[in-house]
Formats: sequence, structure tokens, C-alpha cells
Amino acid sequence: MRVAIVHYWLLGMRGGEKVVEALCRILPGADIFTLFYDAERVSPLIRSHNVKASFLNPARRYYRSLLPLMPAALEHFDLSTYDLIVSSESGPAKGVIAPSRARHVCYCHTPMRYLWDLYPAYLHEFTKNPLKRAALAAMAGPLRVWDFASAARVDQFVANSENVQKRILRSFGRESTVVYPPVAVETFYHRPPRDYFLIVSEFVAYKRLDYAVRLFARKGILLKIVGDGPEFASLRRVAGPSIEFCGRVSDEQLRELYAGSRALIVPGEEDFGITMVESIASGKPVIALGAGGSREIVGHDGGLLFDEPNQVSLESALAEFDAKAHRFNPSQLRHNAQQFSEARFETAMRKLLFEPAGKSRHRVAHAG
Repeated sequence: MRVAIVHYWLLGMRGGEKVVEALCRILPGADIFTLFYDAERVSPLIRSHNVKASFLNPARRYYRSLLPLMPAALEHFDLSTYDLIVSSESGPAKGVIAPSRARHVCYCHTPMRYLWDLYPAYLHEFTKNPLKRAALAAMAGPLRVWDFASAARVDQFVANSENVQKRILRSFGRESTVVYPPVAVETFYHRPPRDYFLIVSEFVAYKRLDYAVRLFARKGILLKIVGDGPEFASLRRVAGPSIEFCGRVSDEQLRELYAGSRALIVPGEEDFGITMVESIASGKPVIALGAGGSREIVGHDGGLLFDEPNQVSLESALAEFDAKAHRFNPSQLRHNAQQFSEARFETAMRKLLFEPAGKSRHRVAHAG
């Protein structure tokens, strides 16, 4: 059986790429197809596979601006000799054209945010440049039609959370199975907290880091921020001396930052929220906006949820945390993280990928 893994782009090692790594372990002989590829920025395991990048790859530096060309690039891939296609979808990936005899399973991190759930925010709030706003408005309709139509090319959808399961049904009219993404929970550890809070995030508008940075700067509370992205300059302008930008750090440095933190701050809605799992795997609670994946991960005993993405709501949650911090049991938090382990992901995905073809094509169930 010839197998292809299709991932939107391989330009770093975030949550989606960790899923690709896990799929590589499940499917060791698979070829990988991707829109953009930078071998130096992915893991040795991914590099060990035969990776085929699209004709857009020479322009990968400008990948965020090439969305209108991505459908054509995906459809240009030749998958005619493959028997199983596993797409990893957040940007477009499921839009490849597979032969009719092949089975196509899509692991969906979320339908494209800028076309569906967050389209109004991208159009009216996140995109400041009027020319970019006009371009988004012009291309969104045709791309949305293509995205909806390409969902029919998928035999089975797998959602990374109940939150995304609902989005898939609302956006594509398709049911899905929930399999939580893999997290190496056993590699994280707990240390007594030092006097700082932590944010781990890409610096993009929908993460809503700005109001959290403003609040911590105004209150003079120590906050370390791991990550990078296009919003860095604007965040740096509103930060004060209590804010430390750590940039991108190694896995070892990140585990140490989690271990020594008081709590993880998550100011925006996450599709799932791997950083929240990493925090509780370190025995550290999460203070998160009560929307999206945080409801599944944090729940009632993994930290605190606040209602609105603004300074007032977050400040109230911080005050509540100061009063309740002693109630969060590191051992219990670490135990709760086990439900998101790599082993559980791989067991659930093996069952889905290798069950008899045609069985349970559109079911709704939970695995893992």
C-alpha cells in the first residue's frame, strides 16, 4: 500500500507538525506532500521521509500572501499511484485530488479560520491595511466555495477536538471523529513556581496577545512570552519592563519555562490548545479565555476560565488565581494530561486508518 501524507506547510515545528511527526511514526514509508518546505526548520524524522514541495515553494518567504494560488498548487500534486492519503488540514491541505480507489482521511486542526469562523474579525479587526482588506473580501468568496467543494474529496474527517468537530459540521456539513492531537506529556516536569506567568504562542492577531501584554505591563506583573510572528513589533511597543520576550526557544528551554512558571496565560480562543496540555503536564494551571479548546482541556480543575477577551476579564481571573493558586494539585494536573499522550493518539489513529475500507465513513465518535 502506497501512502501519502499531505500537510499545508512545513516551515517550523508547531502543533500541526507534531501531528505530522506522529503520522510518520504510524506510516513510516509514507511520502509527504506540502505547499512549502524548509528542511532546516523541521525535525529529523520529517526530513527522513521523501518530502515533495509544491511549485510555490521558491516563494515560501511570502507564503502568507499566496493563498489564492494554493488550491491550484494542491491540485497539481500527482497522487495517482497512492492507496491511502492522510491530509493534515488547517491551511488548505485536503484539496488534493486523489484517485477514486484511494481512501482519503483528513485530520482537521480547524477549517481555515480566515475563511470561516474568524472571517469577520480578519476583515474588520485584524486586517488594518485597506488594500489587504479589499483583497481578502474579493478572494474569500471563491476560496470558500472551493474549500467547501474540496471537503467532498475526503472519505473521513478526524477532528482534533469537540470544538473543531462542531466547526467541521458547520462549515462543511460533515461529521467527524474526535482524536486529540499528540503531546509528549511524559517529557514535561514540575518545579516550584517562580514569580512569573507564561505565554507560549505565535504572534498573530487572532491569538489576541495585545490586551494581555497591556495588562501585565500596566500591573507590573512578570510575564515571559515565548514565540515570534508578524505582531511582534506592535506587541513590543505596548510592553513594559515586566514583559520579557524570549523568542523561539529549544524544547528543553520551553520545558524549563513551563516548569518554573506560576501559570500559563491563554488570551485568545484556541482550536485545541497544545500549549495548555503542555502546561498541565508540567503541573501548572492554565488561565484561559473560556472558549474553544480551553473548555475541553482546562475544564473545572485545570485552571481558571474567563469570559471576555479584554483586560477587565483577565485581571479578574488573575485576582481569583491569587486567591486559589494553592488549590491546584500538580500531581493531579499531570495525571489529567495523560489523556492527550502520543500513545493514545497513535492507538486511535491506527484504528481509524487501518479499519476496513468503507466502514463507518461519516460516523461521530470519540477516540483517544
